[in-house]
Amino acid sequence: MPVRVTLDALIVAKGLKARDLAAEVGLSETQLSLFRSGKVKGIRFRTLARLCAALDCRPGDLLDYDFDASDLTTPDEGD
Repeated sequence: MPVRVTLDALIVAKGLKARDLAAEVGLSETQLSLFRSGKVKGIRFRTLARLCAALDCRPGDLLDYDFDASDLTTPDEGD
């Protein structure tokens, strides 16, 4: 999937520890780790908002997208 989670770079740039960020936003370290690795299928907008508030960033700072033409033709799972 061409959507990539860029949270790690932001954590490093801000000089934070993932454990502290997880506690601040109310996530377990495991949940944050799964998001950081891109091994989740989705994230709640509320969780995204909490991450943005804690990191003083915007959602686009946490995610990136590399164009893939197949995204326009491949049906989602369950369709």
